Amino acid sequence: MRKEDIDYTLYLVTDSSPAILGDRDLNHVVEEALKAGVGIVQLREKKGDTRELIEKARALHQVAKKYNVPLLINDRVDVALAVGCEGVHIGQDDMDLATARRLLGKDAIIGVTVSSVEQALEACQGGADYLGIGTVYATPTKTNTKDIIGTAGVRNILDRIADAGYTTRTVSIGGVNASNVQRVMFQSNGLRKGLDGVAVVSAIVGAANPQAAALNLLTLLKSPPPFLSDLGRKAQALSEASAAKPDLASIVGPVIRAVHETTPLSHNMTNLVVQNFAANVALAIGASPIMANYGEEAADLAKLGGALVINMGTVDPDGLANYLKALRAYNEAGRPVVFDPVGAGATTIRREAVKTIMAAGYLDVIKGNEGEIKTVFGGNKEQQRGVDSSSTLSAADKASLVQRLAQREKCVVVMTGKTDYVSDGTSTWAVDNGTPRLGAVTGTGCSLGTTISAAIASRKTDRLTAVMAAMLHYEIAAELADQRPDVSGPGAFLAAFLDELSRIRMDTASGNLSWLERAKVARV
Repeated sequence: MRKEDIDYTLYLVTDSSPAILGDRDLNHVVEEALKAGVGIVQLREKKGDTRELIEKARALHQVAKKYNVPLLINDRVDVALAVGCEGVHIGQDDMDLATARRLLGKDAIIGVTVSSVEQALEACQGGADYLGIGTVYATPTKTNTKDIIGTAGVRNILDRIADAGYTTRTVSIGGVNASNVQRVMFQSNGLRKGLDGVAVVSAIVGAANPQAAALNLLTLLKSPPPFLSDLGRKAQALSEASAAKPDLASIVGPVIRAVHETTPLSHNMTNLVVQNFAANVALAIGASPIMANYGEEAADLAKLGGALVINMGTVDPDGLANYLKALRAYNEAGRPVVFDPVGAGATTIRREAVKTIMAAGYLDVIKGNEGEIKTVFGGNKEQQRGVDSSSTLSAADKASLVQRLAQREKCVVVMTGKTDYVSDGTSTWAVDNGTPRLGAVTGTGCSLGTTISAAIASRKTDRLTAVMAAMLHYEIAAELADQRPDVSGPGAFLAAFLDELSRIRMDTASGNLSWLERAKVARV
């Protein structure tokens, strides 16, 4: 087989440890996977003497040849030479690429594990046939996880090697399985270069039915993930609008009317302090709230056509486990998810919870204040006191941060503050509506997430447009409430705010969008 004809879509890496393989025959497991369509196999054995490894490799090579699939040996160039198989895969601590190439020859397939841009560029320049990029996520089959890079790290490497002019084939590896393979492919793909496939270990070797597991992975790899149901539509209303004020009536009106007419479910996983107010906000905007923090309910609730809000108010082990179950359920059902990383930078526990949630599923919208968004992006050394946030960034830096995070995660990002910033990674907008009273009452920031969830639930409108509509509905209602003569304090403000949310909804449903004259939006 010519190198250029190798199919890297699904790359199988073996593991003979009892914890993964059990008491089954490795050759049989690999052959079952080859029957399903695995395109390349790597024999990875960390134990055993050289003679034993050569015998095992020879036997496995005969299996692979039946299906015209190349067999590579992990690390051991001597074994590859003894067996006469198609090549090797080397890590950063193994034999150097130049020596391996000199020993094996130009026709051998040599892959290199990389976890940084520098390693990737060096391997491409050295003539690697493909890169194994990772570790993407933590995995029990790989004990050295100091280089876990996530999908953001994979994407950065892909873009940088593309910028350098390399077309080297690439696969991601590390913790990839059926629950995340579509998201890994989607979020890892860079602006100029995408992955050629994924490398898996336990997802096939440890499966009760390796052939069925491989077939399922290939089906997932060749199919769009459920959460992409609205991403193919261009956000023409806002992404293609000029810097001048867009026609908000035609953009915002349909979103608010859709919520009014369809009463979408807003499934809120949030803390007790916020639940009552968030439920009342949902009712005021025309949504149907359910405040359900038990993750086992999510699979049924996700079938009801609504959206999920993960408000990270509780990060104890049980709470986090429930968030993850719900996130996966909504992803599998193709329903939208809003993530509010409350107090993300306040403690080490919360920072780690953010990483765990973001690694566990796809998030349609990430909403937070400046400190929370900086923590989500990574590298934020400042510690929040709680859910409040002081501002240290300029307006230009805020807009840039929101856009870069949206590009990286391929979602919509909202940074709240005196001026709010919202971006889908393509266009970024500043919103100057709202009132300081919103920051003086518990739960108003969280309830914006509830409002956004209702707006994006239908998936009939691109998310940026839906999020902008929700923000204007929410913040202009707050302005109107604050200016009412009967509002003299926070208690009266909350009641008036709910009234104004409801009034705007009813006015919009009847065709009156005069309230939008107050909108203060500008493209950044």
